[in-house]
Amino acid sequence: MLELRRVSKHYKVGSESPIRAVDDVSMTLSGGEVLALYGPSGSGKSTLIELIAGLKKPDDGSILIGGRDLLKMSRSQANDYRLNDLGIVMQPSSLQPGARAIASASIKLMAGGKRAARDRIEPLLVELGLGDRLRHRTEELSMGERQRVLIALALSRDPKLVLADEPTASLDTENTQQVFSLLRGMCVARRMALLLVTHDPAAAAYADRSYELRDGCLSERRFDDTPLGAS
Repeated sequence: MLELRRVSKHYKVGSESPIRAVDDVSMTLSGGEVLALYGPSGSGKSTLIELIAGLKKPDDGSILIGGRDLLKMSRSQANDYRLNDLGIVMQPSSLQPGARAIASASIKLMAGGKRAARDRIEPLLVELGLGDRLRHRTEELSMGERQRVLIALALSRDPKLVLADEPTASLDTENTQQVFSLLRGMCVARRMALLLVTHDPAAAAYADRSYELRDGCLSERRFDDTPLGAS
C-alpha cells in the first residue's frame, strides 16, 4: 500500500548546515499491517508524516501509494487521496469545543448530506464503544472518548492507509492501551495499513514491525515487551 524509496527532506537554516529531517528513508507497508515509527521529539517523525500525506514534497526520492506516485498526482488527485484513501488520527485537542461526537466523527462524510453522514458513522462509533455518547459535546467526553471519536473520523471513509501521529500523547496508561488495541484491531480487520508514530516504546509493541527514526535516519528496532491482547 505504501512504499517510500530513498526519501529525503532537508531544511536550510541561515548559514548553518542543513537539518536532515528525513534522510534517505526507504520502507514499505502493506494492507492489514501495523508498522510503528518510534523516535524522540525532533527526530523527523512529523516531517515524514507530512510527506506521506502529501502536505510537503521531498527533496529526493519517491512516495508510492497503492503503486501511484504521490509526486505525480494532480492537485485534484492529491485531494482525493487525502479524502478517500488516507485517514489521519489526530490528538484529542484537535476536536472543536461544543461539537457533538457524532458530528465531529462524520465531517469527512458530509458531502453526501448531514443525515446520511451521521447514519453511516453511527455504527462505527457504536463499535468503538460510544453508542451512549453520540450526542455528547466535546467537553462532556473523557480524553479516551475524544480519541475514539477521532479514530472514527480517520476510519470514516474506509481508507487504505491510516497515519496515527502520537495519538495517545495526552492519555493515561489504561486509555493508551485501549486506544492502541482498538486501532490495531480495526485496521487489521479492515485490511488497512496503519503507520503508528510514537515516542512511547510500549505503544510500538502493538506493531508487526517497528522502526526508529533518529536524526532523519531510519533503522529497524525490536521491542521485546508485547502488551496483553496484542499479537
